[in-house]
Amino acid sequence: MIHSRIAVVGLHEQEYQYIREHFDGLIIWHQSIPKIKVTDGTLYVEKAQGVGMLPVDKMIYHGIFEDDLDFIAGLALWNGPCFPNDFGMLECRLKIPCLVKAMKYSKFNSPRGFISADTYVKTDTELVAKWGNWHCGENKHKFTGNWESWENSVLEPYFEGEAVRILHIGEQSWQISLEGETWLKSIHPDNARMMEIDAGLLEDTLMLKDKIGMDVIANDYIIQKDGTKHLLEINHIPNITRFEEVRQHFLKTVTDWINNE
Repeated sequence: MIHSRIAVVGLHEQEYQYIREHFDGLIIWHQSIPKIKVTDGTLYVEKAQGVGMLPVDKMIYHGIFEDDLDFIAGLALWNGPCFPNDFGMLECRLKIPCLVKAMKYSKFNSPRGFISADTYVKTDTELVAKWGNWHCGENKHKFTGNWESWENSVLEPYFEGEAVRILHIGEQSWQISLEGETWLKSIHPDNARMMEIDAGLLEDTLMLKDKIGMDVIANDYIIQKDGTKHLLEINHIPNITRFEEVRQHFLKTVTDWINNE
């Protein structure tokens, strides 16, 4: 079924152009969050050019913005066709609540702590404090001894080992070795690479995907030298451009969803 108009929010121009070439209907494209309104069950999205709003039949959203939680909530209130699932994104947008929920279900959970802003903690072992709602290795601090927090933070043991990501999009899964010159690892360094998928980590990721209700998910884990595994965090809007194979699969999944749903 071809819908008359869709909205694409967050994707860069190259990805938008791919969708444009594989969809015969009308598209409203915004790289940042547009104004929207939901009335009588219809989603209206701000025009890309000019003044006013237009109704759309479907929403594709792929981005992380500082003030996007209410935007995602608005999409969920609309309750129309959204990729990824707006309810799943809403569950995972705030990192600390998402982690708490994941720890309830994950086979690879581990004890966590919490510290309020402007509070001291003393530790004889290495801890990692994590705060805020950004990813890419930001808002993390490793310490021993005395430390004063400046944000509400999760506290977790520092796990020495190999950092990996299980990425799942549209029935396809990958395991990626995360790399970096310091203890902070991510998908962005040139030596990040695809690797054989660990069956246990994949099972855990797919279980969390279903429990939380997500269409796209990327879970970061640590595998220690003795084989012990720990879930670190869930990414609801993972990077899809670092590997061309992933990018192409994501775009095909999106365009198939647009044209077939």
